[in-house]
Amino acid sequence: MQAARRLTRLPPFLFQETRRRVQEARDRGVDVISLGVGDPDQPTPPHVLDALARAATDPANHTYPAGGTRGLPRFRDAAANWYASRFDVTLDPELEVMALIGSKEGNHHLAMGVLDPGDVAIVPDPAYPSYVASANLAGAEVARIPLRSENGFMLDFDEIPSGLAARAKLLWLSYPNNPTTAVAPLRFYERAVDFAHEHDVWLVNDNPYSEIAFDGVRPHSILEVPAAREVAVEFNSLSKTYNMAGWRVGMAVGNATLIDAMARVKETTDSGVCSAVQHAAVAALAGPQDVVERMVAAYQGRRDMAVEMLRAADLSVTPPEGTFYIWLPSPPGVPGVEFASRLLELAGVVVTAGAGYGGHGHGYVRLSLSVDDIRLKEALERIADVRHHLS
Repeated sequence: MQAARRLTRLPPFLFQETRRRVQEARDRGVDVISLGVGDPDQPTPPHVLDALARAATDPANHTYPAGGTRGLPRFRDAAANWYASRFDVTLDPELEVMALIGSKEGNHHLAMGVLDPGDVAIVPDPAYPSYVASANLAGAEVARIPLRSENGFMLDFDEIPSGLAARAKLLWLSYPNNPTTAVAPLRFYERAVDFAHEHDVWLVNDNPYSEIAFDGVRPHSILEVPAAREVAVEFNSLSKTYNMAGWRVGMAVGNATLIDAMARVKETTDSGVCSAVQHAAVAALAGPQDVVERMVAAYQGRRDMAVEMLRAADLSVTPPEGTFYIWLPSPPGVPGVEFASRLLELAGVVVTAGAGYGGHGHGYVRLSLSVDDIRLKEALERIADVRHHLS
């Protein structure tokens, strides 16, 4: 007996491999500092925990979620109100908002609801690996379009061949970008929406880092473009914004046809987000937002320290405007995969090789800032030692 052939189209999941390597090193007695996975290290805000505790004791939340797979009306209202407050975007909670078990689930259900075998999905390169995996599982053909440093890692729509644009059915975007950390200006989204209308392509903008930005930068939503709701859906998540990664809750917002397609897939595969978790999510979305400001300030302090120490180690680094990552070019003449391996071997520091995000990630590694300041400083000191060893 064998597993389904579709699984042969999937590479090993990048972060599963990272976790395996960390465990192997720790089993050898290595003091490992992992900068490889973007898992927030700060706690969930107390008022969110209180809301969960109250909701967990209510028997009404012990059944299947009352709102079904689309989410509790209260959650969808809160998500719509948050988008109105944050982005000045008006959404219909009934038709244009859906609860997600994290944005990764949204990407998968969107692919299954939109892509047929043989359809073409355009995915930037580099990009979060789940986009390619979701398209592959749907049986689609994946076309990669490079993100280049000289363009600020903005997708250049003029690089998409006309024949490919004519065949494409779905285009993935994600800004603030993981792994490159780029933040898209509104004019970029306007160009994306024009492209989608011109070529009859669905757009998805995966936006879980919308609230993590520095130096006064305020990332946009694609839905700020008036014509976007005709062609686009956006995913957002409470994982990074409110330190709720393990809670698995987020939202899909935008085009009602895409939301409905996702909901029809979800109805056959899951029963929706736990009701108590949705009530806690409402507390996060509707509650005090100063907790987000303090979190971002902590990440900015780490970012500033990392940039200073990496530059002192003669490593070229551009300060990121968004996310809690550093997209770091490896030392000259050292491939990114080799640099990541040497950091683990010589220093016990785990980073993610850029090649895991696509061919155009070669020559880079991604560092996560989601560790406490003391361990981050120690990791950066170890990285500097390896850099000098490779000189």
